This record gives sequence, structure tokens and C-alpha cells, in this order.
Amino acid sequence: MVVLKRKKNSRQRASQTHGWGAKSCHRGKGGGAGRGNAGSGKRADQKKPSYWGIPDYFGMHGFKSKGQKIKIIAVNIGDLPKYALKSGSNNIKLADFGINKLLGSGNAAKPYTIEVDYASEGAIRKIEEAKGSVKLLKAKQDEEDTSSKEK
Repeated sequence: MVVLKRKKNSRQRASQTHGWGAKSCHRGKGGGAGRGNAGSGKRADQKKPSYWGIPDYFGMHGFKSKGQKIKIIAVNIGDLPKYALKSGSNNIKLADFGINKLLGSGNAAKPYTIEVDYASEGAIRKIEEAKGSVKLLKAKQDEEDTSSKEK
């Protein structure tokens, strides 16, 4: 008479090792060293002295700031004649050249009319002293955003 035998895996339910000894045995990846902190002696004492000299070796440290960062690509007033030549006039849209900020180093040789997202106070002052003007594009959007939040 044939006796039906239950499958081995059903008999080993609730057994962590399923008959293979230690918990990590028969789970692939060899002896378990070589990834991350494995094999470093984090729990045992094998290699600890070599890591004691490294500050903050174990654990996670610091934080990552969330939110969008605006990448600033700036140009100085002294470099404006190049862009005036490329645009063909003294009316310069710096966004066409991939620039979003005007800085105040140098002197304005001509009265430039400039459209730019951001500009330093010194740059605006120097352009206006040379009888030119600076139109800030992002500053208006920022003001509109803050005024709509206040309502």
C-alpha cells in the first residue's frame, strides 16, 4: 500500500532555515560579504579597528534639501558689448543667450536696454547711470505670487 507523504516544504513551515543550518545558508550571494557594510565587522570584532579612525563611518548623516533650485547663469556689465554685437542693437534680451542674471562688475559704455530675469542692485544702478534701463522679468512674477498669497 502506497503512503502519501507530505511535501518537505510544508513540513518546514515556521522553520527559519528549512534544514540548511544557519539563517544565511542556502540563500545565494556566497558568504554574505562584499556589499555595503557586510564583512566590515559591524556586529563582530573582525575588522573594527580599521574603521575606528574613520569619523562617521557607520550610519546616515546630514540631509538633502528638497525643492527646486534655480541655476544662476550670470554675466557682468563689462561683457555686455559682446551680446550687443550678437543681438545687433543695444536692446538685449539675455534669456536668448541662456543668461538669467546681470551682475555689476565693469562699466556700461552705452545706454543699454536689458531684459533679464534677475539683476543685482549695483548692476541696475550702473545701467541707469549710463541712461539705460533694466527690465526684471522674474521679479514681477515673484511679486505677483506673493500678492496673490496675501489675498
